Amino acid sequence: MMFTDPLMQRALIAALLVGAAAPVVGTYLVQRRLSLLGDGIGHIALTGVALGWLVGSLLGLRPHDVLTVPGAVVLAVIGSVLIEVVRRRGRTSGDLALALMFYGGVAGGVLIIGIAGGTSGNLMAYLFGSISTVSTTDLWLTVVLSLIILGVGLGLRTALFAVSHDEEFAIASGMPVWLLNMAVAIVSALTVTVAMRVVGLLLVSALMIVPVAVAQQLTHSFRRTMLLASVVGVVVCVVGLSITYWYNVSPGATIVVLAIVVYLAAALVRPLAHRRQALAAHDPHPDIPDDVRVATPVEECG
Repeated sequence: MMFTDPLMQRALIAALLVGAAAPVVGTYLVQRRLSLLGDGIGHIALTGVALGWLVGSLLGLRPHDVLTVPGAVVLAVIGSVLIEVVRRRGRTSGDLALALMFYGGVAGGVLIIGIAGGTSGNLMAYLFGSISTVSTTDLWLTVVLSLIILGVGLGLRTALFAVSHDEEFAIASGMPVWLLNMAVAIVSALTVTVAMRVVGLLLVSALMIVPVAVAQQLTHSFRRTMLLASVVGVVVCVVGLSITYWYNVSPGATIVVLAIVVYLAAALVRPLAHRRQALAAHDPHPDIPDDVRVATPVEECG
C-alpha cells in the first residue's frame, strides 16, 4: 500500500534524491571544516519561505505557499554568497557571519510570516519536514535541483577537492579558486532548499554531515567517502520515511536519528575491526618468498 500511495511515491522519490545529493555537498563542507554552514543557510532560507508566502498572498495565489520554495532558493543562494564574500575578505569571522544568519533568518521568517497573514505554526512543516507538503511541482523542482547538485558535486570533484583540501596550493596552481568556492556555497544553498520538504531546515545540515561522518569511520579515500556517504543518506532517508508511513512521527527527526544511530554503530565497529587486524598474524610481503627462516626455541634446544 505504501508504494501505491501517490503521496508516498512523491515523498520517496524526493527522499531518494535528497539522500543521494546532500552528502555529496556535505563531503566538501566537512573537508573545509564548514560543517555548520548548512544550519546558517537553513535559517536564512526560512526568511525566503516567509517572503514567498507574502508574495503569494499579495498576488492572491492559491495556495499562499506556492512560492515558498522559489523564495527559499533565492534567499538561500544570496545568503551563501554573502557568507563566502565575508569569509574571503576577512572583515569578520565565518562564525560571526553564521551567527548573524542564524538569528536574522529565524527572526525575519517569523516576522514576515505574520505580516503575510500566517502564523509561526505555518513554518513548522518547513522547519522539521513534512511528507504531506511534497506536491508534484515540488517533486519536479527537487529533481532539477538534485541533478544540478550532483552534476556540480561529481563533475567538478577533482577541482573542488583541491580547493577544499589546500586552497593555497590551488591558487598557486592557477585554479579559479573564487569561482570554485562560490560553486560550493551555491550548491550548499540548493541542497538546503532541496532537503527542506523532507527533513526540514533545522535538520538539513545533519543529513549533509552525519552520513559523511559515518563514511569517514569506514574508509579513508575521498571518493569512497563520498560514495558511501550517499549510500548511507539514501538508506536513512528511505527507511525513515517508510517508518513515518506506519507511525505518526516527524520524518526529519526520524531520518536524523537513524543517521546518528548508524554513526554510533560505525564508531563501535571501527576499533574492533582495527584490533582484529592488528592481532591477526600476516606476512607484510606475501609476494616475496622468505629467504630467512627463524628457528623456534624447541628447534634450537634440539
